[in-house]
Amino acid sequence: MGHFLTVQIIQTALEIGLIYSLIALSLFISFSILNICDLSTDGCYTLGCAVGAVVTISGHPFLAIPASMAAGVCSGFVTALLQTRFGVQSILAGIIVNTGLYTVNLAVMGFSSNLSIFGTDTIFSLAKGLSSAAWWQSWYKLILLGCIVLVVCLVLYWFLGTRLGLSIRATGDSPAMVRASSINPAFTITVGLCISNSLTGLAGSLIAQYNKTSDINLGTGMVTIALASLVIGESLSRKRHMAVRIACVLAGSCLYRLIVSLALRLNIPTEAFKLVSAVIVAIALILPSAKSMIALNLKKRRMKAPGQRGGNGHA
Repeated sequence: MGHFLTVQIIQTALEIGLIYSLIALSLFISFSILNICDLSTDGCYTLGCAVGAVVTISGHPFLAIPASMAAGVCSGFVTALLQTRFGVQSILAGIIVNTGLYTVNLAVMGFSSNLSIFGTDTIFSLAKGLSSAAWWQSWYKLILLGCIVLVVCLVLYWFLGTRLGLSIRATGDSPAMVRASSINPAFTITVGLCISNSLTGLAGSLIAQYNKTSDINLGTGMVTIALASLVIGESLSRKRHMAVRIACVLAGSCLYRLIVSLALRLNIPTEAFKLVSAVIVAIALILPSAKSMIALNLKKRRMKAPGQRGGNGHA
């Protein structure tokens, strides 16, 4: 087992899992809290990657992070505008924005299908130079990503506890109740989607600097990956306290990447990864229902067993 799943493989899975956890948190806001199916995630992720790569190449790796988040906010605003102002269904709004972002992303990258950041300083290369200790040289990426994700989770937890955050949570539960409370649901939906897509843009910026490249097709299938992480995390949390739910989303993302790493070690072809992701999502969705069905069948058998014994004794 030690040769099958090495420390390096686990470390890489955790690093990628932390980056993808930001997208899972994005879907946590839009899908789980607001009850909106936002399909613009693929294009928004690539947008954050493209903006992050361009700003990093210009010599500002730290500025690339807020720039990518701002680009994500713009994407979320357009998606929300189509839904709230023009009455476009959430699924169609996401598809429209995702389609339009393909050309926008090409334009950001100078109408090139990919950009290379090799030879340019990134937040990771700058962090690596902070210490020459052997442990730091081995774990600096995971530590840096862990700190970034931790800050994001703490800020998100705090925000969801504010009056505006509670209004956003209430909007997903009952827009009519929110409207009756003199709160504009269009505003809360817009804020929620802007925050959601800013996290997706942040993930794109981090993956660009992590891989030192940006590709126009990088975001393809990202919705499936994030949904798999979210579903796994939600199955672990079982609607507990908000802090636990956020932590479980992170755990679900890292667990998903470990499953993918296992698939790699089993020599599953890369062409089948999308199928693997779909199967993981399907299993994660089926498991809660399967557990309920098994529990219900066991309960029926327990209730039926005494009746059978009593009937046999009476005969």
